[in-house]
Amino acid sequence: MTATAIDVRRRASFVGRGLRTVPGLCLLFAIGYAGKSIETFFKVYGKSHQLTLPNIEYVLWAILIGLVVGNVFGMFRWFSIFAAGIDTYELFLKIGIALLGVRFVFGDILKLGGLSLVLIALEFAIAGALMVWLGKRFGLGPKLTALLAIGSSICGVSAIIAAQGSIDADEQDASYAIGAILALGAVGLFLFPIVGHALHMSSHAFGLWVGLGIDNTAEVVAAGNIYSEEAGKWAVLAKTARNATIGFVVLGVALYFAARAGKKLQGSRASFLWEKFPKFVLGFLVLSALASLGLFSKQQLGDLANLSRWAFLFTFAGVGLRTNFAALRRQGARPLIVGAIGEVAVAVVTLGMVLLADRWFQLG
Repeated sequence: MTATAIDVRRRASFVGRGLRTVPGLCLLFAIGYAGKSIETFFKVYGKSHQLTLPNIEYVLWAILIGLVVGNVFGMFRWFSIFAAGIDTYELFLKIGIALLGVRFVFGDILKLGGLSLVLIALEFAIAGALMVWLGKRFGLGPKLTALLAIGSSICGVSAIIAAQGSIDADEQDASYAIGAILALGAVGLFLFPIVGHALHMSSHAFGLWVGLGIDNTAEVVAAGNIYSEEAGKWAVLAKTARNATIGFVVLGVALYFAARAGKKLQGSRASFLWEKFPKFVLGFLVLSALASLGLFSKQQLGDLANLSRWAFLFTFAGVGLRTNFAALRRQGARPLIVGAIGEVAVAVVTLGMVLLADRWFQLG
């Protein structure tokens, strides 16, 4: 086969993959837009009728609509036509976070930096140690325990997927860990804002708590924005700092399991770190640096921030569509119990840490 023929086949394959995402992308847009429309309707209706209605953000509406659509229709074979497009929601999440960098000048990042690093280090140590202890107490395998510990201490699903191949964990172990993290993230998505309002937490304090206490990035962004747009900013910043540790932690765990098996880690450690490092974190930092240097006009900053919101619109719709309650029930009880106990404990401990930090340092 000639080089030209191979090139034509590759292009055709690329176009074909792109076309397969179209139905799902349309569904994500429809659900996200519906969520935004419902939010606008309640605001306009309350204002025109002089009613005080709860301000339910489009984030929650998009997730709720996605939950209904995914769990009602997801069982039908024809629904698979949307799968490829729905799976792009994680890409939109990363794009949205990177674009969100324009809303942070480096002064804001440095203002949170020292305190957040201390709290993140404490959260990491507490969550990791607790999950390892619980895994042993409940008789979970060492690799499943490691995946749960990594997922709860760093970055949810992304960290679990990054670690799975590095420690040669079974697909079933990864599935159990992901199922537990997603189930608990869905619960936290609704409970965290209730607790925050009950305690009258500031947007800054609540966003920091969400960034520490919820594991999966999509749920962090959603929970923060449900509370307020300002809380969403701080939640993303705290979570981004946690995400940045993925490569180092996965490398450490990979070295540990390789040593246990009497093997050596293949390849350069530097290339391993670069492979596992979440690139959208770099995008966030680069755009934040450019915004800090004043290289964007006010109009451009507004446009980029608006693009970020549109990306999150697709993301939140995808979170709802991909939360399959029937599949989560099939994951088994023990990983979910371990995850639930650990997540509740971490949520309570991080809440205490944030409330103390707010009291001592006046987060605002």
